[in-house]
Formats: sequence, structure tokens, C-alpha cells
Amino acid sequence: MKFPRTHSLKEIAEIIGSEFVGDETFPVLGMNEIHVVEEGDIVFVDHPKYYDKALQSRATVVLINKEVECPEGKALLVSDDPFRDFNTLTKHFKPFERANSNVSESAEIGEGTIIQPGAFIGNHVKIGKNCVVHPNVTIYDGCVIGDYVTIHANTVLGADAFYYKNRPEGFDKLLSGGNVVIENNVDIGASCTIDRGVTAATTIKEGSKLDNQIQVGHDTIIGKKCLIASHVGIAGCVVIEDEVTLWGQVGITSGATIGKKAVILAQTGVAKSLEGGKTYFGSPAEEAREKLKQMASVKMIPEILQKLKKN
Repeated sequence: MKFPRTHSLKEIAEIIGSEFVGDETFPVLGMNEIHVVEEGDIVFVDHPKYYDKALQSRATVVLINKEVECPEGKALLVSDDPFRDFNTLTKHFKPFERANSNVSESAEIGEGTIIQPGAFIGNHVKIGKNCVVHPNVTIYDGCVIGDYVTIHANTVLGADAFYYKNRPEGFDKLLSGGNVVIENNVDIGASCTIDRGVTAATTIKEGSKLDNQIQVGHDTIIGKKCLIASHVGIAGCVVIEDEVTLWGQVGITSGATIGKKAVILAQTGVAKSLEGGKTYFGSPAEEAREKLKQMASVKMIPEILQKLKKN
């Protein structure tokens, strides 16, 4: 998430009421999670286990709960609760805007695009040309949709990330300030749910096709010309490279990368990153041929046990 203008370190510290380490005029351009940070961004960290990762990341401002040695060329915002203050910044720079109509006046809709009755188009949404948005589709604020995109009934683009901190008093939600980006020539089936990024964009790239009832988690990137069948569940921060095929009821854990042209067969559970150009099956996922050999071997166990008893 980039700020509308460059802010100084002192200005940001005043918004969240924190101390800071560094020149008060140090430039701050935006805020992002660790996996998408760029120079000029704020990243937050609230556990010693991840201090080094945050301090050595591309972020140039680290919102942290302990004053530590600041790397050269960076600055610190020292807070007793970085999670809370990251939310404060999200609320400040991306405040919730109430809707006043089914199709916001601030939405930009391209030539030839059809919005069917009952669809909701939020504030600052951009939709390209020659798209079809079917009844009861909901497109939350800030989503960007390319040309020749079809979105079927009851699909939701841009709901909040499923991201919580477990506190003694209950689960504390990390607010979502990102969006969803759908590139050209994408088809999205009925009753799909594609969550917005926390600070960046959940992205479906050009030419990909999604069946009905698919869940895509926050900040996930789906590559070009991917084919995804019904009931697939994709967690947050997943990278699916180009021309991947996911068959029905595949589940993919957070942070995994699926390599280009991989094929994942139905009901497979993906617990780690997988190389491209191969076919996978099972839970946990393994190369399909090897997994099927294992299953065939398991079927032989009763027969083997009977032979052992006779001997």
C-alpha cells in the first residue's frame, strides 16, 4: 500500500504515538507485509524470532516492539504493540467508506461492460471493457478488473483477509487495506470468494479460468492461463505460477509456491511448495505415479500378512 504522498518518519510516529529512531525527515512511502515490502515501506514485527528477517528486508522503516540496533539506511518506529499500530495506519490511510448506491459513482466502468441487476460495485472500483458482471456479484472497494472478464452470480471479490492475532481476550483482526486485481480474459464461476490483500493485491493473471465455489486467500497470486476446478481452497500468500491446473477439492497451505505447468489431481493436500511440470496427488502431495504405487502396495498388505501367518 503506497501513501498518497511521501510522509516523514516524524509524521508517521505522530499518527501512531510512537517513538522513532532515525532522522525525523526520513521519507516513508507506504506500508506492506514482509513478503511484498519495497524500499520506502513500513513493515511490522512483534516477535524476536522475526526481528532479523524484518530488519534485513527491503523495508526501510521497521515498526518494532523493542529498540534494537538500526541497520544503516533504515529507521525504526518503536511501539509497545506493532500489530495495533499497523492497524492504526491502515485505518488512517485506507478508512472504510460507506456505500450510497449499488454501483458507486466513483466506480469506473468500461465501454460495453454489462452490470446485471443486483450486483454491487464498491467505491473506486475499476472495470475494463466488454465485461459481464452477473447478478448478486459483490466487488468491494478498490478492486481492479481488466477487459473481457466474466464474473458469475454470487461471487465476492475483495472480502477481508482471514488474519488474526491470538490475544488473551480473543482474536484481534489485522485490517485489510489491499485489493483484488483481475487481469484480462479471466472467467470466474459462481459463488467464488477472492479475499483482498492485507496491504497489496490478490491477483489473478490474464487468461485464467476459475470454476464455481473456489476460495482464494489474501495476497495470493495466480498466474496466467491457470485452470482451477470447483471446491479448491487456496490459503493466503500462495504463488501459483503460469499454466497450472488444480482439479476439484485441492487444498493449498499458506505461503506455498506451485511451479509452472504443474497439475494437481483432485482431493490433493498441498503442504509445501511443488516443482513445476509434474503431476501430483495425495495428502501430503507427492508425484502422482509414486503415490499411486504406494497405494497399490498398501492394498497388498493383507495378502502379505496372510502369507506370513501360513509360514
